[in-house]
Amino acid sequence: MPLVVGVRFKKAGKIYYFAPNGHDLQVGDEVIVETSRGIEFAAVLLPPREVSDEEVVQPLKNVVRKATEEDRAIVRENRRLEDEAFNICAEKIAAHGLDMTLIDVEYTFDKSKITFYFTADGRVDFRELVRDLASVFRTRIELRQIGVRDEAKLLGGLGPCGRVLCCTSWLRDFEPVSISLAKEQNLALNPSKISGLCGRLMCCLRYEADTYQEARRLLPEEGTFVRTPAGYGQVRALNFLERRVEVRLLADGVVRRFGSEEIETLSEEEQERIRRELAESEE
Repeated sequence: MPLVVGVRFKKAGKIYYFAPNGHDLQVGDEVIVETSRGIEFAAVLLPPREVSDEEVVQPLKNVVRKATEEDRAIVRENRRLEDEAFNICAEKIAAHGLDMTLIDVEYTFDKSKITFYFTADGRVDFRELVRDLASVFRTRIELRQIGVRDEAKLLGGLGPCGRVLCCTSWLRDFEPVSISLAKEQNLALNPSKISGLCGRLMCCLRYEADTYQEARRLLPEEGTFVRTPAGYGQVRALNFLERRVEVRLLADGVVRRFGSEEIETLSEEEQERIRRELAESEE
């Protein structure tokens, strides 16, 4: 089993494995690593550990060294150059009349490549733009079209909950989110209420789904007949987060709320008996 260390290049970015290469590394250490794009600056997120061969993308590249103060100065200088490159590229896009929006610019640590991230409604022929940028920066140029979720991750902001976007602060990967998840969580199917800044369904619908599924397992289904401290009743609504159940009592029709531990779901035989009695009483 190979010995690896987990690093990431951006906050809330994916974790990539590298060989420690004999370096004593701890979580939070900044390192210089060898990548397919060239030499890069990264932060250690997972300490050295053995993992299975299936978890490693071969060939496993090495940690070159721990970052020095000179390396950190280079990173700061690259950030300054990225701001300048952003302005230059935005001007070139306007000059070429391209229907695209520049989102971010990224230099590799060794300045061997500049990546320009942009959004567009469709395909964009940016070949002339690339040649123009290459003549200005005299290094490898890559233009990468990204989606609206990646755009939100790069730009950041506050979500409907009032907190910093999950994708910006900690969420590493985007997973598919469907409207069925909103239904399972008893949310109003109003796009403005369940969509994030990117305009897509909120990521929290996906990673909170397990919590709601576990709560649903512990609570009776809506319409089920239950026994409560106040008598028999029928479940009208569920509050998954508080583990509370709203029950309409059969005796007087009053709706009351009970904790999940206060109620008992009736057997199928008892359920059927109550249904028959209610149907007979209506006749």
